[in-house]
Amino acid sequence: MTVPLRLTDRKRESIVLAAIAEFRDSGFEVTSMDRIAARAEVSKRTVYNHFPSKEELFAEILQRLWVNATDQPDASYKPEVGLREQLREMLKAKMKTLSNSNFIDLARVAIGATIHSPDRAQTWVNRLNQREESFTVWVRGAQQDGRLNEVEPGFAAHQIHALLKAFAFWPQVTLNEPLLTAEKQASVVESALDLFLCCYEVRRTSN
Repeated sequence: MTVPLRLTDRKRESIVLAAIAEFRDSGFEVTSMDRIAARAEVSKRTVYNHFPSKEELFAEILQRLWVNATDQPDASYKPEVGLREQLREMLKAKMKTLSNSNFIDLARVAIGATIHSPDRAQTWVNRLNQREESFTVWVRGAQQDGRLNEVEPGFAAHQIHALLKAFAFWPQVTLNEPLLTAEKQASVVESALDLFLCCYEVRRTSN
């Protein structure tokens, strides 16, 4: 049974949805808290009660899209499961997020906004990077189990995510290319797995 949202939660949700539409339609600089309030049909004071600044509101939207675009798989390292199988599930979830049109639209807005104010990007980047820390922990677990070669875990996490973003994020954000088809997504994931495991997987030799 679904529990109805409280009035304050409904207002917060209306604000977020209105802000997504405003940022996507008008960009970060033009969008104001007044416009968001009007679109959400709440007072500007209500908007500020939920979000102290436009930057904080935008950061929360990006994080929400990142989290909600797909159910996140269990990213804990499993010694009884093949490396490729574990990695595939994590990368498929990442790919699904990168194929979310709202996320791509707002990422484009965010990048445009940082051109005018590079310092502003730090909060957003920190929020998004938190979603990649689970992969860093997974790499560390696989190394401790002797199944991955020595590499700085954060570097490895950034590297494999970059293999996906080269095809499923940057072309869409910067060149407005279409989102990848399901077949292309699968191909990019498998190629990233090939490169990553070829470089870092410990090869067992039989006697």
